[in-house]
Amino acid sequence: MDLGLSEEQKLLQRTVRDFAESEVKPLARELDETGRFPRENFRKAAELGLTAVAFPEQYGGAGMDHLSYSIVIEEISRVCASTGVILSVQNSLYCDPIYRFGTEEQKKRLLAPYARGEKIGCYALTEPHAGSNAAALRTKAVLKGDKYIVNGTKAWITNGGVADAAIVYTNTHPEKGEKGITALVMEKGTPGFVVGKEEKKLGINATACCELSFTDCEVPIGNRIGEEGEGYKVALSTLDGGRIGIAAQATGIAQGAFEAALAYAQERQAFGHAISGFQAIQFMLADMATEIDAARLLVRKAARKQDSGSRFSMEAAIAKLFASEMATRVTHRAIQIHGGNGYSREYPVERSYRDARITEIYEGTSEIQRLVIAAWVLKSY
Repeated sequence: MDLGLSEEQKLLQRTVRDFAESEVKPLARELDETGRFPRENFRKAAELGLTAVAFPEQYGGAGMDHLSYSIVIEEISRVCASTGVILSVQNSLYCDPIYRFGTEEQKKRLLAPYARGEKIGCYALTEPHAGSNAAALRTKAVLKGDKYIVNGTKAWITNGGVADAAIVYTNTHPEKGEKGITALVMEKGTPGFVVGKEEKKLGINATACCELSFTDCEVPIGNRIGEEGEGYKVALSTLDGGRIGIAAQATGIAQGAFEAALAYAQERQAFGHAISGFQAIQFMLADMATEIDAARLLVRKAARKQDSGSRFSMEAAIAKLFASEMATRVTHRAIQIHGGNGYSREYPVERSYRDARITEIYEGTSEIQRLVIAAWVLKSY
C-alpha cells in the first residue's frame, strides 16, 4: 500500500498548515481559557473547503479523499485541538451519514449548507445513561402521522451549543433493542428543543460541548436518515469514519507537543549546554518521533482503506487506539522535557497534555476499540 502523499495532498498540507499557523494558532490559548467557540475561524476554514473535505462538489464539498481529510484534521489539531475536533464532527459525524444514507432531497437541504460551512452540525448519540452501550438509548421517538414526537436528553454533544441541526439517535421501538433505533435530523428552533448546560472540561474547551434536551419535539418524517430501525447501523458506521478523524486529531496534538519539546530542548541550558545534549532527553525525543510516525502511518492506512470502498472498521479502531494512547504518552514526555515550565500555562505543552486525554475516550473509549479489534481478529484469523 502506497502511503505517500500526492502533489495535490502535499499542497493541501502546506495550505492548511499556513492557515493553522496564521489564523488558528494565535487564538488557541485564548479559546482554551475562555471556551469561546471559534466561529470566525470556522467560517475561514469553510472558505478553504475544510468543512466537507471528502464530499462531492455538487453537495458543497471539496471533492477530495479521506486521506486528505486526515491531513486537514492533523494540521489543525497540531495548533488547536478544539478547532480540530469541531471540524472533525462537521465532516465525519454530521455530513457523512447524511451523504451516505440520506435521500437526494436531504443531501440538498440538510447536507449542502453544512458542507459549505454556512451551518454547523452535530451528532447526538451519547446520553447520561448510555455512552459505550449505544443500544441502550432512552430518548424516545413516536411516529404520529407524518411526524415523530421526540422526548429525551443527550449529553456531551460537541458543537451542540452552536449547531443549526443535530442528528439525534432515538429509540422508536424499545422492544427491538438495537434494531429499534432511528436517526432523525432535528433542526434549531424546533419547539421543545433546548440547549442545556455547557460542560466544563479538562481540555478541548472551545467546542460548545452541551447537553441537549427534547420535550415533545416534532420532527418531520422527511428528516429521518435511512429507514426506521436503521439508526444503530448509521451510528456505528459513522463512528468508523469518526475514529479516523480522532486518530488524526491525536496525531496532530502529539506532533505539536513534540515540536515544542524539541525546540525547548535545543534552547534550554543546563550544566553549561543545551539539554538536547543529554542522552535522557534524546531518548525521549526519539521515542516521541517514532510513535508519532507510527500513528500517522496507521491513520493513513485506515484512510486509504476507507477510500478504497472496503470495510475499514478494524483499521479505524487500530489507528484510533494507538494514536490516542500515543498522544497521551508523547504529551507527557513533552511536559517532562520542559520540566517545571511544562506545568505552566505559559507553555503550550500543558494544553496539549489536557487536550490529548479526551482522544482515548470519545468516538469510543480505548476499551471499546480493543473490543472492536478483537472481534475482527477472531473473525479474520
